[in-house]
Amino acid sequence: MPILEENSEFAQKWANLSTAHMEEGIHDPIKAWEYRNRFYVEEGNKRVSVMKYFQAVSIPGTVTRILPKRTDDKETVIYYEYVDFYNLSKINYIEFSKEGSFAKLQAAVGKKPDESWDDDDRLNFSSAYTRFTSAFDAKGGKKLPITPGDAFLSFLTLYGYEKVNSITADEMKTLIAKAWEEFTLLGEEEKVALKMDPTTEKKPLLSRLLTKTPSRLKIAFVYDKTPGSSAWTYSHELGRLHLEQTFPEEVSTIAYSGITAETIEACLDKAIEQGCNLIFTTTPVFAAASVKAAIANPDVRILNCSLNTSHRYIRTYYARMHEAKFLMGAIAGAMAENNRLTYIADYPLFGTISNINAFALGAKMINPRAKVYLEWSSKKDVDIDDEIRRLNPSCISGKDMVIPEDASRLFGIYHIVDGRPQNLAMPLCHWGRFYEKLIRTIMDGTWKYDDDTGKAINYWWGMSSGVVDVICSQNLPIGTKRLVELLKNTISAGEFNPFSGILYSQTGVVKSHWEGDLSPEQIVKMDWLAENVIGSIPEEYELTEQAKPVVAQQGVKKSPSSLT
Repeated sequence: MPILEENSEFAQKWANLSTAHMEEGIHDPIKAWEYRNRFYVEEGNKRVSVMKYFQAVSIPGTVTRILPKRTDDKETVIYYEYVDFYNLSKINYIEFSKEGSFAKLQAAVGKKPDESWDDDDRLNFSSAYTRFTSAFDAKGGKKLPITPGDAFLSFLTLYGYEKVNSITADEMKTLIAKAWEEFTLLGEEEKVALKMDPTTEKKPLLSRLLTKTPSRLKIAFVYDKTPGSSAWTYSHELGRLHLEQTFPEEVSTIAYSGITAETIEACLDKAIEQGCNLIFTTTPVFAAASVKAAIANPDVRILNCSLNTSHRYIRTYYARMHEAKFLMGAIAGAMAENNRLTYIADYPLFGTISNINAFALGAKMINPRAKVYLEWSSKKDVDIDDEIRRLNPSCISGKDMVIPEDASRLFGIYHIVDGRPQNLAMPLCHWGRFYEKLIRTIMDGTWKYDDDTGKAINYWWGMSSGVVDVICSQNLPIGTKRLVELLKNTISAGEFNPFSGILYSQTGVVKSHWEGDLSPEQIVKMDWLAENVIGSIPEEYELTEQAKPVVAQQGVKKSPSSLT
């Protein structure tokens, strides 16, 4: 309100209202309209003015909400997510700039998707959020291009709601200061810097001599399963053993198996206490705990095996397996006598979708009539064996490799001959080479070079680095083997990208020009399926309980409009 003369009618009413507030409080609710979480006062402006003067944080009001027309634009989608959240929580003072954040907040405070909040819930949340925003603003949060809600959700993801609710204001300030780079990264349009090949630039000799590098690396590998029961863990365990053989004097390693989301923090603390100065956590589920440990132990290098994970205090790594999957698709297409192929995927994560599409494109390149029937091993109430028997595909793409406790031949590309599986080829990630090349960047002093981007660093190496390959069986025709070698060489040399030329999804054109390729970022963030794929990306409610923690950390959500 404008400043008016003391003897004006408005000033007299304002003064009387101020006196009434000090003596007995303002009780009558104002009348207002709300549109997109902005409030327009129809009746009670002087009450609002008085309450603001006394620095009240809220005022009673009767509010009529005006809902905008539903559209796919980001602002409207976020607003309707807020409306759903408000109906459960009755909290209207937190804002986000990213879709899906209100649902993540509901989960972060320990609530089920449709669970309502009570008065104690609201009081505890208000206390934690107020203490956080006060410390965040004092540190300079208003200068960042994010909302306090964005930063608070990141903070909850890192430390957990229970801890955030129990710490003092001073402890909150300390943790916010330590995690500040996480908040600055949230404001970056492109948060992740993809490193497509190992850094080859050498530092000057003097610089290398002055760089502090541990004389001996003690490396921890943290697995969520055992090498005997999981092909994924087994492949990383082979990588660990490769390191010990390659660097017998410079490196020692230790492995922790069967670690869960509940025990990961204790495991990381134990590894650091035992002197490990480099730690690899091999599942996306461990990313948040890895960041927390890295913030608390800045001298320890921690890397998490995940893709498109944006954290500044750790680095992430993954393999461009879609390059191998393209070759596998080409093999399957060549062997598809009835034009039917089955692809068994595990979790709908970043990277998995590009693997599926690369396989489908490889099959289509060799056999334009080939159809890829997509099955998910992480879906509930699905018998994949029954589906395969019903479909009778020419070839099946199963898990990538065999595991010690399983004598099954159902891995790689195989087909059924006289009732028995016959393997044709398998994709291979040489995690040993991957780890070896990473260790060499630490030893030769080039590790620090990657910090210059100011973004989260994701090593995403492929055939050009010698860490991804395809092994062909003797059962494969010689002509098909020659084709695989030709494609492998062109991909390794950077002369061919599986996602080049005109591309079609199940719902339309993705790329309409023959020239150019999809960018690495577009490949990572794929949320569509190629036109010759029969199937869909499962929703969270369709997945098993075991799959949900992985998908929550790194799952692909299909956008309302994903075509470009």
